[in-house]
Amino acid sequence: MKKIKSILITLILLLLTWESFAQRPSQIDPEKLQAARIAFITTRIDLKPEQAEKFWPIFNEYNDKREATMREIAELNRNTESISEEQAKDRIKRRFELQQVLLSEEQAFVQKASGVLSAKQILMLNNLARDFTRQLYQRQRGGGGRP
Repeated sequence: MKKIKSILITLILLLLTWESFAQRPSQIDPEKLQAARIAFITTRIDLKPEQAEKFWPIFNEYNDKREATMREIAELNRNTESISEEQAKDRIKRRFELQQVLLSEEQAFVQKASGVLSAKQILMLNNLARDFTRQLYQRQRGGGGRP
């Protein structure tokens, strides 16, 4: 009964959030986006309530670090037309360093998450971020798609 209630609440949250995206595709509320991401991941990897309570702080910490590192990598790729050859070499070297940081952060995340999730659930997480983003774009373009 508790599992059914949890799934029902998650699905209702997901549907309400998705509905708001369909109404205002150009103005996505970050809080609603986060709620939709949580509902999407929770549903797709079948997170139990006790798993979710432990998993989300681990995931959010990892995701914040990952996003910061990805922004730094993106910054390295800006204004490349006007830099010297030496600066280009430095940027390439830094990009490799940051990619190694990403790998180390992911390894640490998997280590922490493995105390909460099964290996299969962790593996399923790899494609979910891409799937979630793809569905958001489809909804914004009016393509629909199930959440």
